[in-house]
Amino acid sequence: MDRILQDILPVGHKLEGMMARTKSMRLDIAGFKTQVTGLEQRVTMVETRIASWLDRDQELLYLGSKLIDLEDRSRTDNVRFLGFPENIEGADIHSYLRETLAKLTGIIFDPPLEFQRVHRLGPKWRDDANCLCPIIACLLRHVQTRQLLQAARTHSPFQLDDLEVRLTSDFSKETSERRRAFLDLRARLRLLDVKCSLFKPARMEITKNGVSKDFCNPDDLRVFLDGLQYQTQSMDTVCSIWPQDPLGPPQSVASSTSAPEDTGRPAAGSYPRGRDLERLTKS
Repeated sequence: MDRILQDILPVGHKLEGMMARTKSMRLDIAGFKTQVTGLEQRVTMVETRIASWLDRDQELLYLGSKLIDLEDRSRTDNVRFLGFPENIEGADIHSYLRETLAKLTGIIFDPPLEFQRVHRLGPKWRDDANCLCPIIACLLRHVQTRQLLQAARTHSPFQLDDLEVRLTSDFSKETSERRRAFLDLRARLRLLDVKCSLFKPARMEITKNGVSKDFCNPDDLRVFLDGLQYQTQSMDTVCSIWPQDPLGPPQSVASSTSAPEDTGRPAAGSYPRGRDLERLTKS
């Protein structure tokens, strides 16, 4: 009996040590749970903040687009004049533009042209006679602005002695970049036989086979043209390989093969269509 007790005592001590270690592990696990719970709460807070920031980004994008629109609207009566050398206007730029525009466009303005303000863009290089810094003018009457821009669309560029003078609308930087990106795609549109028209402020309408589609983003138009060009190339490849009726056999194959046996079925490659198909299905 004493031997049995002596053998059991070490085992009991070991069990007590294991129980103590198990208890400490339970305490550690409980602490880990508390830490994980705190981390989950922090992650939830961070996700909430990120979601609010994303909403703010959307609001900022919307406000940015509204600001661009307001800036474009504020420039509605502005006209840019390109091609006038420095100092050609003399001391009175208002009178010079009034007389020159009447001569170039042939429009009799009644009442006469009036400007809210006129100035050149860029640095004042008064010593350089070849400087062609644009002139920007804000007209007093919107009707006269439209008349000038309509004449520019019809007759631009204008010839003034040995100079080429152009009149353009005035847009914000962002809108000008979008219009320039649209204009860079005109060569691809011509290659694909697609008609295009660019409207204010930056919207391009394309027409192909009587179907029209509008684009306000040059990237969307570029993706659309990539798909259209792929379809066109695929059709050209098919037509070059199979120039005859796609439902019938190639001419070379039909001419080189002998007449098929009369088996009561259509010959290979000659598929019945329309009324022939209906007649065959009924019989």
